[in-house]
Amino acid sequence: MKNLTQILTPLLKLMPSPVPRRQEQLRGQHAFADGIKYVMPVNSDDSPVLMAAFPINKHAAAAVLPGAELRPFSLGGKGLLVVTVVNYKSTDIGKYIEYSLAIAITHGSRPAPPLLPLLFQKTFKLGQFVVDLPVSTEISVKGGKGIWGMPKYQANLDFVVTDSTVSAQYDQDGQLGCYIEIDRPEPLGLPLKLAASNYCAFRNMLWKSDIYFEATGDIAFGAQAKARLILGDAPGVEPLKKLQVENKPVFTAWLPQAHGVLDDHYEAWFLTAPTQLEAVALRGGDMLDSVTDLGQGQEWLAPPDRSRVPGAVPALEPGADTP
Repeated sequence: MKNLTQILTPLLKLMPSPVPRRQEQLRGQHAFADGIKYVMPVNSDDSPVLMAAFPINKHAAAAVLPGAELRPFSLGGKGLLVVTVVNYKSTDIGKYIEYSLAIAITHGSRPAPPLLPLLFQKTFKLGQFVVDLPVSTEISVKGGKGIWGMPKYQANLDFVVTDSTVSAQYDQDGQLGCYIEIDRPEPLGLPLKLAASNYCAFRNMLWKSDIYFEATGDIAFGAQAKARLILGDAPGVEPLKKLQVENKPVFTAWLPQAHGVLDDHYEAWFLTAPTQLEAVALRGGDMLDSVTDLGQGQEWLAPPDRSRVPGAVPALEPGADTP
């Protein structure tokens, strides 16, 4: 693996930044979107990220996707559940954790062929449909959901880094939502430049937003990737329990200090169905009234209760970065 890393590293360094030129042109401009102050671009710095992807039943995943234009991305006949937890340490709206549970998808009128979306991401509109997205703070809900259509809500979250593992948990209203723990991959120090499209349901419409990350990170594939995913009883993970999530991850990734930019441009489409009754029954997310009364609080709820998860890595002591 180290030999491969030595070959890949100089090639990855040559890759251009995924951040669009427009975002750089906006740098230093000020915005006041929905009453929230931003200094452009909408970015984050020094934010640790853990990722893991697990095989799921592709047909079960298709049943969870709303509308007629999202289809599960296929890898070896399986779909993919993508878990991404970002511990945002420096943003215009303060510190918060974002816990994303999503299905890898392509967007379009026809199914995409297997694997090709990995090579032609824009052509096949490869992305992820975000099923569940708890966050730490009220202002993150107000901005993420009210402006970009993301299905955010405030919950109890944590993010724990040790010498050998990275883990994150969320609880909601006294119930376990999700626990993810990965073994830290072998240190590779790969220079990573990533662009990702998030598709979300809100107001019975489909919303697409783009985020760009640059970081030095470690990745493990196949037998080298080790992770544990536990879904609880919180309502947000109920759709995921139908996906027949496999225990063995396809890959895990640890990015100790990622720098991200969330594009201020986004797109939206109506979610449609063959009949009015079916359209009304679509899983179209919350309505506008779910964000109209939100404030800009940056206070976190109490940490989740790790005793709910047998063998979980111990919780953080107040003010500590590691247990």
